[in-house]
Amino acid sequence: MPNSIAPYPAAPSESEADLTDLRGDCARMAPHWVVPVGPAPTPVSPSLIHGVRVPPASARLIDGMSEYGD
Repeated sequence: MPNSIAPYPAAPSESEADLTDLRGDCARMAPHWVVPVGPAPTPVSPSLIHGVRVPPASARLIDGMSEYGD
């Protein structure tokens, strides 16, 4: 059986890749990521969320990000 999929061009070196290439790659992959429609999850009140533990290294990383801590 012949392959009906056109060959993908050779990948550019990392320095040649740009946002346009990335968007094109994502557009080609998007049909493979279809999620079946299902019921929406029930929202959880923030007051019911407790006991979350974050490793110290992760907390330091987030703390150092200007959007979250520093």
